[in-house]
Amino acid sequence: QVQLVESGGGLVQAGDSRRLSCAASGRTFSSYSMGWFRQAPGKEREFVTSISRTGGSTYYADSVKGRFTISRDNAKNTVYLQMNSLKPEDTAVYYCAASSLTVTTIKSHYVYWGQGTQVTVSS
Repeated sequence: QVQLVESGGGLVQAGDSRRLSCAASGRTFSSYSMGWFRQAPGKEREFVTSISRTGGSTYYADSVKGRFTISRDNAKNTVYLQMNSLKPEDTAVYYCAASSLTVTTIKSHYVYWGQGTQVTVSS
């Protein structure tokens, strides 16, 4: 069992940066690959980025490539999402999730989810 708690959301202006954190409980954090997803009002939850268990492999959605960076610190049981050059279309609830697979971009492959943190980007 893994419990995930996101933090760092808030209201920012277009062009700003923001870092989200996701703290995991349990001693097996390094056994899971991690991902960030987001859900805007009226839209499906979509993949943003994922990172392998050791952090050696990362994947990004085209919409955030070059602006967002995922990283993890297994000693702190935490995964991060650094978001730069934020745009109004990045406004969404951001969720972190854990998968037992090596690394994946598929939402259904994630078994544990956090409650989400709201990011609102004003123009």
